[in-house]
Amino acid sequence: MIQIVALRQSHFCRNSQAVGKVAFGTQPYAWGARRCKVLGKPITVGRTCLKGPVMTQHSPVDPVALTADLIRCNSVTPAEGGALIRLEAVLSEAGFDCVRVDRGGIANLFARWGKRGANKSFGFNGHTDVVPVGDLSAWTHDPFGAEVVDGWMYGRGATDMKSGVAAFAAAAVDFVRATPPDGAVVLAITGDEEDVAEDGTVALLDWMAANGERMTHCLVGEPTCPNLMGEMMKIGRRGSMTCYFTAEGVQGHSAYPHRAKNPMSALVKLLARLEAAPLDEGTAHFDASTLAITTIDCGNPATNVIPAKGRATVNIRFNDAHSGASLTAWLQAQATAVQSETGVEIGVRIKISGESFLTPPGPFSALVAQAVQAETGVVPEYSTSGGTSDARFVKDHCPVVEFGLVGRTMHQVDERVEVAQIGALKAIYTRILQDYFA
Repeated sequence: MIQIVALRQSHFCRNSQAVGKVAFGTQPYAWGARRCKVLGKPITVGRTCLKGPVMTQHSPVDPVALTADLIRCNSVTPAEGGALIRLEAVLSEAGFDCVRVDRGGIANLFARWGKRGANKSFGFNGHTDVVPVGDLSAWTHDPFGAEVVDGWMYGRGATDMKSGVAAFAAAAVDFVRATPPDGAVVLAITGDEEDVAEDGTVALLDWMAANGERMTHCLVGEPTCPNLMGEMMKIGRRGSMTCYFTAEGVQGHSAYPHRAKNPMSALVKLLARLEAAPLDEGTAHFDASTLAITTIDCGNPATNVIPAKGRATVNIRFNDAHSGASLTAWLQAQATAVQSETGVEIGVRIKISGESFLTPPGPFSALVAQAVQAETGVVPEYSTSGGTSDARFVKDHCPVVEFGLVGRTMHQVDERVEVAQIGALKAIYTRILQDYFA
């Protein structure tokens, strides 16, 4: 027997062609006391049938099982690995309009339930690509096996962030089925967050702008909690930039340094200048900016030769006291000063991965925080700590915050997630949707 419930016609996916199926019809039906016709085919129901479209009562989507399915997809960036195909199947079945927005060899998935451009369009953003496994022999469990041991699920992407994607996909599906909102629910999922991130969320946002799609607010499901579920959410992120210095001097014998121009000495002087004073002391919502020397090298195997060229790299994580442009100007000025002092030519190449941004505390961040507290009993801290995420792209489209589970093992050998947290995360995301559309 197929159990049915009566729903308004507006609750169903438009343009459904599911002939003979109860799930996604839009046509009026003839009802009998114990037999009903759905698109001309009789089905058995209870004692009473109500006039109007019907939908099957679906079992809730299990976010734990969906997490396991995604982990078993080998989606080391930039490979899709079947993860987006699995998600598209789940979302399409629930009436989401799904579009693959692939660009530059990167797989991306856009899914929307509800009207395009709705005044209220809540969005989730996340990624299914994962970092490489590393030393496979160091793993105690198959990195793509999704094995569960003592309440923990093991696998690459278990915390970053296949569990988060599974939780918000499951929450979105069950929410629109149980309480179809007056608005839209959007999922923007990329296969390129862990690598260069040029054809991932950026491609999705470009496509959305070109096709009249929108999110009025967005939640990125990255793991945000350091140790305890619910303790932290992100309302912004520091900017990130990398500076590549190339110094070119004059090669010579190490016994006659006055006849050479040592590029390594010039680089050491430059790096000392950069580290001489802190960039700032922090701002209202951000910790102090940081500068780290990450490489210094000349590739010279000889101990008695002063090399002709040397290279050094620094990475800066900066708060809202700076911009990529202002720091670029500062770095170039420092290099020019050292070049004048040493006579060693210093080239500067800069790559800005993202500017700092802040979603000021307000109604949206409060709504998310209240949902987290209601489900966990923990009041989340508003934070801007950590590295970058795709929220740095979404912030140009709509207000964005981030919340996810505990991420202590992300990118590690034996990456794992506490199974109970996956269900808890789905409950939080569900409450956020309920409160947003209330």
